[in-house]
Amino acid sequence: MAICPLCNSLKIVEIKCPKCNALLDNAGKVADFMDPYNHYKDEEIAKMDDGYPNTAKDQTCPHLMVCRKCGYDKVIFIQEE
Repeated sequence: MAICPLCNSLKIVEIKCPKCNALLDNAGKVADFMDPYNHYKDEEIAKMDDGYPNTAKDQTCPHLMVCRKCGYDKVIFIQEE
């Protein structure tokens, strides 16, 4: 089973906000925003509820990145290893 290096603190992602140039913060997995109980579910089942049809097949983990300065947000897909 593949794991997300961002969820497991094995990787740091530094992306600058295109609006204000501040660093975006990792707000967590998108699946956790869809259902507050998703973190209790099996990872493959939780991926069925994340709103992205290919995350399980492509072994990617969608994360919400947020700018705390201006409110900009963006979903990025982290390749699981």
